[in-house]
Parts: sequence; C-alpha cells; structure tokens
Amino acid sequence: MDTDSLERDVRAREADWEEIEKLPPKLKAAVKLYIETGDIRLAQKLSGLPLEDFVQLLRRVKVPPFVTVIE
Repeated sequence: MDTDSLERDVRAREADWEEIEKLPPKLKAAVKLYIETGDIRLAQKLSGLPLEDFVQLLRRVKVPPFVTVIE
C-alpha cells in the first residue's frame, strides 16, 4: 500500500461520518475532497472558509488535518 492510500485510509477511518453528513453541501463536499485527496488548500478553497477555520472544521468532524506516515 502506498503512502497516499495509507493517509487516505487514516483520514477516512478517523472521520465522524455522521457529523460530516450533517454539514451544508459545500462544506461536506470540501471535507470529502480532503479525505480523498489530502489536498488541504484545494478543499479549503472549495469550502470558502479561511484555512484556520477549515482546519478547525476538520478537527470538529474528527478528520486529522495532517497525517504523517513513517516508513
């Protein structure tokens, strides 16, 4: 399994999917994009939130904003 897949699996496994599904469509799409791609800047821009607020949103829905895989 490559690093990107491992990081994606961690983000998806840790996520509070019930809370994510309750988000407004724009924020839900941004969080799901981040979970799938790990591209925090693209997801943040899609959300329309400032970066700090987007990181707080990720934390609120239990998605780790940063994942480091050590091989």
